[in-house]
Amino acid sequence: MADNQLKFLVPEELEGQRADKGISEYLDDFSRSRIHSIIKEGRVFVNGKNAEADLRLKTLDEVVIDVPDIVIPDILPEDIPLDILYEDEELLVVNKPKGMVVHPAAGHYSGTLVNALMYHCTDLSGINGVLRPGIVHRIDRDTTGALIVCKTDEAHRNIAAQLKEHSIKRLYRAVVTGVIKDDEGTVDAPIGRHPSDRKKMAANVPNGKRAVTHYRVLERFKAHTYIECRLETGRTHQIRVHMALIHHPVLGDEVYSAAKSRYRTSGQTLHAYLSGFDKPSDGSYIEVTAPLPDYFEDLLKKLRNEK
Repeated sequence: MADNQLKFLVPEELEGQRADKGISEYLDDFSRSRIHSIIKEGRVFVNGKNAEADLRLKTLDEVVIDVPDIVIPDILPEDIPLDILYEDEELLVVNKPKGMVVHPAAGHYSGTLVNALMYHCTDLSGINGVLRPGIVHRIDRDTTGALIVCKTDEAHRNIAAQLKEHSIKRLYRAVVTGVIKDDEGTVDAPIGRHPSDRKKMAANVPNGKRAVTHYRVLERFKAHTYIECRLETGRTHQIRVHMALIHHPVLGDEVYSAAKSRYRTSGQTLHAYLSGFDKPSDGSYIEVTAPLPDYFEDLLKKLRNEK
């Protein structure tokens, strides 16, 4: 047994990628060259078998990595207030605030949502390893809103399968730059890792996976539009990439927009507004909404006044 063992299920966005590339993208603090070396040492297993670097990953493959010479700091519970929107014996839905990292990674081993969850919950699913207990999906640091957290491995597998099947209802609210003319529309463009910047995603790249975002206009302003987005797929940064692609980037997005916001948004104005899913144990439908954060409501008031 290695001193440190990392274990996780392959998320949908890594489907079809080489093991060395996909694993390094999933594990924020491991470079591709480092993962490649660990694979050559025979320390990476996919579904219980030694993996080669060029093995193609599949969604929900179980990846286990033995890392004897990497010391991972103890991830400790922290008494950080949580806005819990729903909770039962299997899972909970939290309203993640702006600026909070979902799980520990290099440079962020405290103050994360996971640290707060470990203080609140006596049990969290262990499928995604010691750095990501309970975490079955993620939203960006500066994106707010509803996030499903699993307490048991059974619930984790079930919610992961619903995510893979695109059966979970996910609605987002966003303010984008420019005035969208049509009342609704769809962006259907594959998304994959940016060819030269591994921290970014890009549309219509050779390694892209199908990505579909449906949007509808909620309100128009002088130079901005308030929209609701429904995700048909769930790629990393999907809404941010798709809205930038159609020349209406999310307001405050410093990664996918060159325009500087004159409003205090502290990153993109994007909120995971609603999450609807089937309860793992009995299949009953649960729908949870997360109220808009104060900064978002204040921004809408300012935009309305400018009209």
